[in-house]
Amino acid sequence: MTHVVTESCIKCKYCDCVLVCPVDCFREGANFLAIDPDECIDCTLCVPECPVEAIFAEEDVPTDQMPFIALNAELAKAWPVIIEKKGPLPDAEDWGKVKSKLHLLER
Repeated sequence: MTHVVTESCIKCKYCDCVLVCPVDCFREGANFLAIDPDECIDCTLCVPECPVEAIFAEEDVPTDQMPFIALNAELAKAWPVIIEKKGPLPDAEDWGKVKSKLHLLER
């Protein structure tokens, strides 16, 4: 089982989750983080760290966010590992609760 970063992360990228990950499973894109399902050990440490509640256990991903399971796997293969916390994107606070942001994802 793995954890999945969902739509709430787009245009936020707080990175608090990165600090607590014991296996460096996070991958970094321009405006989104993804979890590599091959690296995630399902420890759950990242879930409470996300201020926009974007991380779910795979079996708990909301129905409307199910495409993010495959998207995390796809992007994890293309994006580099992130192991240090960076500041959130400049307007992250404004984007945290915005719905329907998939079209804004920068690959």
